[in-house]
Amino acid sequence: MQGKYVNPFTDFGFKKIFAEEASKPLLIDFLNALLNQESKITNITFKNTEKLGFTQADRKAVYDIFCDNNNGEKFIVELQKLKQNFFKDRTVYYSTFPIMDQAEKGEWSYQLNPIYCIGILGFTFESKQDLMMNNEVVHTIKLKDQNNKVFYEKLTFIYLEMPNFTKTEEELETRLDKWLFFIKNLEDFQEIPAIFGDSIFESAFEKAELAKYNKDEHLLYQASLKTLRDNFSAYQCATDEGKTEGLIEGMLKGKIEGKIEGKIEGKIEEKLEIATHLRQQGVSIEIIAMSTGLTKEQIENLK
Repeated sequence: MQGKYVNPFTDFGFKKIFAEEASKPLLIDFLNALLNQESKITNITFKNTEKLGFTQADRKAVYDIFCDNNNGEKFIVELQKLKQNFFKDRTVYYSTFPIMDQAEKGEWSYQLNPIYCIGILGFTFESKQDLMMNNEVVHTIKLKDQNNKVFYEKLTFIYLEMPNFTKTEEELETRLDKWLFFIKNLEDFQEIPAIFGDSIFESAFEKAELAKYNKDEHLLYQASLKTLRDNFSAYQCATDEGKTEGLIEGMLKGKIEGKIEGKIEGKIEEKLEIATHLRQQGVSIEIIAMSTGLTKEQIENLK
């Protein structure tokens, strides 16, 4: 059953709320809440979200949102629902384009305006290197030296790990809390919670209401929603296959629930026993064949 409001983690939904001309007040309010600086953003200008390298053969960068504020500061905002290899590398790569954009022809002092790369993530960082993040929601990163002192103030990466945001409506304290609560729970709302009573959030809910979309917008949203679901299905399948391979490896080493005693050397009888156990668990023949080296015919003949 389709909800009342758009899914903000779809490409369409995110850009509908934050990346249209009429959405400028919403994006400004969100950025001010996130940065919490004395010098507030009062206006922004949307820039071309597709950036090419020096030649047409170079790789291009396609941002969700790229804008300048009234002080010349540059913002890249990316939404990433599913975990992606090298996402941090991607944001660093993206940051090079607004740096190069500032190069002036002729005499130039190399003075740069500040750049902010913001990632709104539907996943959490889990590598050993990231354990220091301690389940925090907002991670602000700057270039530092060996004494942990900021070396360069003008390049900032901000990552929002949305799964770590677990506050209820009663626990919301700051403006940023409200925005994170809005983004994370929008698709599930049937009515506007009382805490979102100001004009900015009223506008955000209005832009997110599916009933206000025309036919073409509905088609675009459904296509965007299908892409999100297909990507999630592919991600889940890859995750499940990884778990299956781990299960098979464990069984080959005789470590799964004591079903196989001693060290397994991969004899055909033992592989057949493993394959039988996996078939009973509903694992596909293709995955079993790939992982055990058995033929499809051998696996199909198992009871």
